[in-house]
Amino acid sequence: MDEKELKQLLLKQNKEFKKIFEEHQLYEKQLKRLAAKSFLTEKEKLEEKELKKKKLVCKDRMYYIMTEHRKSLR
Repeated sequence: MDEKELKQLLLKQNKEFKKIFEEHQLYEKQLKRLAAKSFLTEKEKLEEKELKKKKLVCKDRMYYIMTEHRKSLR
């Protein structure tokens, strides 16, 4: 099972994975909104930094769940 298939499976079967995935998507959307601006205030720069950190935490958690799921299949 490749990564894309595993993500789709976990989105359907794992509530925690789905919640984290949705948070990740939300952070991505907020980052795109900030990236569309031609100039960021200091507050927006800080917000961007925090969003990137939160997004990375979500990504790490999703990959951990995926790895654990793969181990359980062995």
